[in-house]
Amino acid sequence: MFGIGRRDETAERPAGLAARVRVRLVGLLRAVPIRWRILSIAALNSAVVIALVAMIWNGALVLGSAWDDVRQVRESDKILALLESETSRLQNLIHRYINQPSPEFFAEILLLREAILGTLTTRASTDPMLSGSVEELERVTERFLNGFGELRTVQATISKTYEDQVLTPARDMAGLYSIIEGATGHRDALIWPSLGKSREAFTAMLVAANAYYLSLASASAEEARRNTETIEKTIPVMEDLADNDLQRMALKRLQERTAALREGLAKLSEQLASRTELLRNSIDASQAETIGAIDDLSVKMRQREQKAQGTFDRTLADISRKVLSIAVIFLGIILTAGVLIGLSIRLPLQQIMASMQAITTGDLDRQVQGTTARDEVGEMARAVEVFRENAIAKRETEDALRSSKEKAEGALLELRAAQQNLIDAERLAALGGLVAGVAHEVNNPIGISLTVASSFARRSEMFEAELKSNGQLRRSQLDEFVRSSRDAAQQLVANLHRAGELIQSFKQVAVDRSHAERRQFDLSESTDQIIASLRPILKKATIAVTVEVPEGLTIDGYPGSYGQILTNLFLNAATHAFAGGRSGTIAISAKPRGPEDVEIIFADNGAGMTPEVQRQAFDPFFTTRRNDGGTGLGLHIVYNLVTQQLGGRMMLDSRLGQGTTFRIMMPRIAKGGPGTPNSTLDPTSDTTPDKTTHTDTESDGISQWPNRTMSST
Repeated sequence: MFGIGRRDETAERPAGLAARVRVRLVGLLRAVPIRWRILSIAALNSAVVIALVAMIWNGALVLGSAWDDVRQVRESDKILALLESETSRLQNLIHRYINQPSPEFFAEILLLREAILGTLTTRASTDPMLSGSVEELERVTERFLNGFGELRTVQATISKTYEDQVLTPARDMAGLYSIIEGATGHRDALIWPSLGKSREAFTAMLVAANAYYLSLASASAEEARRNTETIEKTIPVMEDLADNDLQRMALKRLQERTAALREGLAKLSEQLASRTELLRNSIDASQAETIGAIDDLSVKMRQREQKAQGTFDRTLADISRKVLSIAVIFLGIILTAGVLIGLSIRLPLQQIMASMQAITTGDLDRQVQGTTARDEVGEMARAVEVFRENAIAKRETEDALRSSKEKAEGALLELRAAQQNLIDAERLAALGGLVAGVAHEVNNPIGISLTVASSFARRSEMFEAELKSNGQLRRSQLDEFVRSSRDAAQQLVANLHRAGELIQSFKQVAVDRSHAERRQFDLSESTDQIIASLRPILKKATIAVTVEVPEGLTIDGYPGSYGQILTNLFLNAATHAFAGGRSGTIAISAKPRGPEDVEIIFADNGAGMTPEVQRQAFDPFFTTRRNDGGTGLGLHIVYNLVTQQLGGRMMLDSRLGQGTTFRIMMPRIAKGGPGTPNSTLDPTSDTTPDKTTHTDTESDGISQWPNRTMSST
């Protein structure tokens, strides 16, 4: 146990010493402002940059010299490659000119010759790498170019020989053949076969001679010689078969020109052989020697390039080693200084961060450390301390605000409950009005039925008393009793049937109102039931109602909501459009609009609305009869039921003194839910209809219906 404790103390001692040294160094550095600490790092970096720049500049001079040598060698290589390419091209042009002489080839040869000489005299002679070796190259090139002059002289001689000693005798021989053929009277002459053979040999000889002159083919030369011998052999045969002096004289002249042609072909063959020898020795050999000289110079250039490249590589490696050494030394210094300066900034910042985290987590009782330091971080610490004090004050303020908020939220909940109670009261008030009206309507037929039943009971008792007292019953008495019984029964049936209809209508309407049940219902039947339940109100206000709703128009939705809509519109018309007992007419119509929608129009010819009233007609709690008990929720409930629970659209069109028209576009299949309208009563939700003014257009296009529009013109 004592040994383990001693080892722990020994291990902790260096760690504690290092921490104390670090804290002491950080304290010394914090006596210097942060900007001077950062500037010291920048000064060290600048010193490194200056040292490296000086070293790189010195090395760059050496590298530049080595690179100039490499670049000059490459330029010399380009000149040698150009000379080699031009000499090879010149050799090719000379061969083409010899085989097919033309002014174009000759002009191109002269231009290329001048280009080669210009390259040698201007670029090669001034190139420092080639200046010492260009004399030999010029000598070889001059001999190559002079060989072309000799070759041209030989070519001119060959052309003259071909023209004078081959073509001229050939033209003479062609004329002599024509003379001989003209002196022969007919083709049956004995000379004619030999003459044809000789003429064929002459033609073949001429073709072979031309081919030999152009292509130097030995086969063509042999064929020309063989055909010449054939011509010489046929001439004596034709002399023996000649039948006139003109033929003999022409044959003699033909023999002379054939001998001259044979000598010309032989001379042409010798000259062509001489040209071939000259082309091989003067042109091809000189060009090969030129290429060899260029190759020797290229080898020297490669050696110089390798030497310059080696110098370049050695200098670059030396610079790299020096730069690396200096960089490592200064990097160690900069890293050490950077670590110390970083610690002098990071440790106080960590303390400030810890204080900030404590503030953000709500631990405002923790004091901020480092507020006594004189550097910029100390100023930050003092600012954080001020922030902590402000946070404490803010927390106290937030506690007060939270208490106020809770009170405001409680008041808001009470306001929402009051609003919902007002909505429910408005709906139940409408239903209560229906109950009172229906009760009044049902009272009449029930009272009449009760009176008829009482009278019928008394009549039955009287009839029974008469029957018991007299014992005899006259027929007239029985007929009278039957007649009065029939009348009483008919009156009872009629009045009770009327009461049953009223009760059934009210029952369906009341059930639909009190239960938001979705079902399919006939629009015409539901409208009739709603109007029947509203008859007492309409009679009291002397309002006539016209209904044009086609039968068979089925809606999949909420009949209670539809009844609430019509009831609120009727009550709104009775209260506002026909105020003060004013009589008028309400027209209700419906028609399909496309395969999916139904348009319902509720119109009256009452007082109408002003533009200002129209803009606020659907707003909650807006009413023009506040003093008469109006709540301002009737049309607001209608709008919410149409647009949200039924998924439709609604438009208001009114003119002051001309009545009001409500147009409702309602889908045949309701899109909303049973609880949707109540959501619009939340005063915090933004579901108040917009106040856009729009003029109604008669169109079947559903896309032209906005969510809510009003018109005032």
